[in-house]
Amino acid sequence: MSDAVDWALAETVAARLSGSDPFASSYHAAGLEEDFEEFTRRAQHYVEAETGLRSAAGPARARVVHRDDWVRANLASYRRLLRPVLGRMEGTGPIGALSGKIAAAELGGLLGWMSTRVLGQYDLLVLEDEDPEDQDLVYYVGPNILALEKRHAFPPSEFRMWVALHEVTHRTQFTGIPWLRQHFLGLVEELMGAAEPDPRRLFDAVGRLADSIRTRSNPLEDGGVVALFASADQRDAMDRVGGLMSLLEGHGDVTMDRAAVDQVPSADRFARVLRQRRKEMNVAAKLLQRLIGLEAKLAQYQQGEEFIAEVERRGGPDLLNRAFARPENLPTLHEIREPATWVARVAPDLEAA
Repeated sequence: MSDAVDWALAETVAARLSGSDPFASSYHAAGLEEDFEEFTRRAQHYVEAETGLRSAAGPARARVVHRDDWVRANLASYRRLLRPVLGRMEGTGPIGALSGKIAAAELGGLLGWMSTRVLGQYDLLVLEDEDPEDQDLVYYVGPNILALEKRHAFPPSEFRMWVALHEVTHRTQFTGIPWLRQHFLGLVEELMGAAEPDPRRLFDAVGRLADSIRTRSNPLEDGGVVALFASADQRDAMDRVGGLMSLLEGHGDVTMDRAAVDQVPSADRFARVLRQRRKEMNVAAKLLQRLIGLEAKLAQYQQGEEFIAEVERRGGPDLLNRAFARPENLPTLHEIREPATWVARVAPDLEAA
């Protein structure tokens, strides 16, 4: 796979863009690891009590990392996820080597930029050939958390618990719903497996751009450039992945707001500041978000919350729980945006009533 992506170059590019933060090596960082070990443990208790899910993987484990650590962890994850595509791109000679460096620069640039903004992440990939101590971890990017706390005078104990609740919710989703992890990874493998270099995709993309111009719609709003060049099968897989991720992100935010509400009295303020933080990004950053599909990713939070609110309005938590009962019940991206269509499909008895 060495020809497909120059992984060392990707890490170098990311390191240059991620930069350093003055809080990373300051005395402020001293208590982060101890705090997040405690808050992660407590968050699991609150999340399980709120959702009714029980993790089958034991206690959640926290790891506080620097930006470069987060980059390396995500490069490892990308390397695993991209195996189906990279295997078909091996051995393509000088052209392959050049494309591998271009891909590395793009991936490194993306991860380097994101490493300056991400607060936490659950690593759901578990592989038998990897060290168990380096898997099933809840990551917290220490410098970014500290920077927000100091800039906005956040109470550290409250903010850290708030971040832990969101990330532990994602772990509880994937370890408390028996089929969810393999289903998600299967969707990603399906998406990657359908990826093939094909010049005809360029002409298809041009056609979709022309249609968007005629209808005055945004051709990048549902996944960025990747979606624009995707095949019909890939767009279908992306739609299902998008629906699942919107559900999980919305469920994460809703659970974060409801679980341990007495432990985080400043939760509303934290949410307002982070929403404003997204709006304050400069034009170049917003363009990057749109090109890589991250703008669509951010929309998943709001759309997922709106879906959950409408479903619970129609049938309460019991109706929402049907979404997690089996893979066939998961909403598509269209159903996330039109909850009534999902209700009609999975609960026709309710609609008839």
